[in-house]
Amino acid sequence: MLLNFKSRGFNSPKLAVGDGALGFWKAIRKVFGQTRSQRCWVHKIANILNKLPKHSQAKEKQFIHDIWMAETRENAEQAFNLFIKTYELKYPKATKCLEKDREELLAFYDFPADHWPHIRTTNQIESTFSTIRLRTKKNRACVSRTTILTMVYKLGLSAEKGWRKPRGFRRLADVINGVKFIDGIDEETFERQRNAA
Repeated sequence: MLLNFKSRGFNSPKLAVGDGALGFWKAIRKVFGQTRSQRCWVHKIANILNKLPKHSQAKEKQFIHDIWMAETRENAEQAFNLFIKTYELKYPKATKCLEKDREELLAFYDFPADHWPHIRTTNQIESTFSTIRLRTKKNRACVSRTTILTMVYKLGLSAEKGWRKPRGFRRLADVINGVKFIDGIDEETFERQRNAA
């Protein structure tokens, strides 16, 4: 699929967001070597919590939320280190699961803050496709290619009505043109704010 996109003139994306599907990450690195990776926080949290005892998951989940909801990369790094330090002896599998994807989990800080809700997780896409997957599994009678495609198209149109409009779409040109962002703010504004403080 990626090779097909590339052959049709698709430029290398600035960021790819996904879960731990190893095949996808190998393919994107091979076809679009310059594309950065952002791991899905919802999937990562589920993976970490699966490595923790049920009775303590709520507390650890709050620690994890402190990482990806931090306003700056520095605060996220501090929360990240605190989680590792607090739980590495007790729950080494959970801390290793988090630590191994540190860079990919914090990549969103190098993009506009308006985009963060859209690029920290793949849930927006997955919730749409889960509706389609559920319906196609239930309707085994729709066996022809035409009826399946028609149903998927109609389900997509129906799901589209509930989609949130992307925030910060005007900043996409900045991302495409290589404007550097620090903690969600373009570098020029960031420096101006830092010098004023």
